Amino acid sequence: MSKLRILIFAIVLVITAFSPEKDEMLNTFFRINKDVLENGQSYETLKYATNTIGHRLTGSSNGKKAEEYAFNLLKKYGYASTRYMPFQVDSWSRDTVSLSLVPEESDNFVDFPVVALAHSPVSSHITAKIVDCGDGLESDFEKVKGELNGKVALMNINIQKEVNKGQKNLHRSEKTALAIKFGAVGVIIANSVDGEVLLTGTASVTGDLIPIPAVCVSKETGKSMRRWIKDEHNILAVIDMLNYSRPINARNVVATHLGSSKKLKTEKIVIGGHLDSWDLATGAMDNGIGSFSVLDIARVFKALKLKTKRSIEFVMFMGEEQGLLGSKSMANKYVETGEINNVKLMMNLDMVNNTMGFNASGNDALNLKLEELGAYIQKIDASYKNMNHNRAGLHSDHQPFMLKGVPVCNPSGSFPVKAYGCYHANCDRIDLIDKDQINNNVRFTAMMLYALANMDELPVKFRNSEETRDFLIKQDLKKELVIGKDWHWEE
Repeated sequence: MSKLRILIFAIVLVITAFSPEKDEMLNTFFRINKDVLENGQSYETLKYATNTIGHRLTGSSNGKKAEEYAFNLLKKYGYASTRYMPFQVDSWSRDTVSLSLVPEESDNFVDFPVVALAHSPVSSHITAKIVDCGDGLESDFEKVKGELNGKVALMNINIQKEVNKGQKNLHRSEKTALAIKFGAVGVIIANSVDGEVLLTGTASVTGDLIPIPAVCVSKETGKSMRRWIKDEHNILAVIDMLNYSRPINARNVVATHLGSSKKLKTEKIVIGGHLDSWDLATGAMDNGIGSFSVLDIARVFKALKLKTKRSIEFVMFMGEEQGLLGSKSMANKYVETGEINNVKLMMNLDMVNNTMGFNASGNDALNLKLEELGAYIQKIDASYKNMNHNRAGLHSDHQPFMLKGVPVCNPSGSFPVKAYGCYHANCDRIDLIDKDQINNNVRFTAMMLYALANMDELPVKFRNSEETRDFLIKQDLKKELVIGKDWHWEE
């Protein structure tokens, strides 16, 4: 037998010689793929929700309607034990806001389009000079600390200054916390996208009200303001705002797929996405695409009567936008009951589109397994890129679980360029969503979830407090957690 024939024979053996267990997995992957391509409902249910409910602000009547819609949908899919997991928090919503610039001792007020950032005070009326704080990094504040006290901090939402290129950006809430620390009486954050787009989002690291008003202006307005205060040093910012804050009841929605293994069914994988959105638009991208992908993954598991060794909890979180409120409540409740020890993995879908890989979030052995399983997904559809990452991050519903020691991961993909400018903005609507790409979320994530839930042993381990601390330091997250008042250990 020639060397070429031997090589071909060996390749054929590698391709075809799967174990019965791998054959069953591939067969199930094929069934999942077929079902989603022919019967997928993620796009249709998201479109219906955005058209009939509108925004899904936590604590609002719309938010309640969204909770009920998700609950009834999961019941319809066959999850008879679907339940609400209620929590009570102080909610925030906007009323009125205005921003004017005026030269000192002048009545030549110039108004600028503006939107309030969440958790700004219920009532605030300030007049103060503006200090340019660059990109809002701690090093930027150090440069102006002698002049910021009693003034308004103007900063970018992203990193734009050449001197800061390569540095890690901070969340808008962390930038606001630094401004407060250095004595600012107000915050103006300039957006980073073209087209006069205004962005909202929380300015609080804790979910509590902050003591100073925080607003967002467009990229263009930010540049205009910087030119003005550079040319004239007597310019005042006038911010007037009224908002609402009150105790509200909100509800996570949870459906359980029971494991079939006597040994492993008490173990669970939590897969979730936040159902809530901001109120400037209908939140199709943030995070309708993630939460409605999870809902359709749940549908697939019931429709195909899939069996898994471990249990799976499908969760619609509320309150993510206002400080991870629903996921914090769930994680804390699981710690109180001891249920947290049964959560072996948390998979979070937040603004994921067109899934083409996974992020193992700093879990090395899991990263290798995701790579291995991704190769099997590619046998079903070669368009799956198996582009995986392994870096932990913050500011979504995985964070409370990760801080309790639970390993986390998430599918990853990308949006069309036009969509990124609508993040937290008034253009976040259903026209940003592509049906084929949201279906990719569902089919590829469902395949990976099925495979992980059927492993005899997951390639992750629960971390104790010290291990979690060391993991977070290794992942370069300590600084952000300290600023965010979410560092649970001595500094």
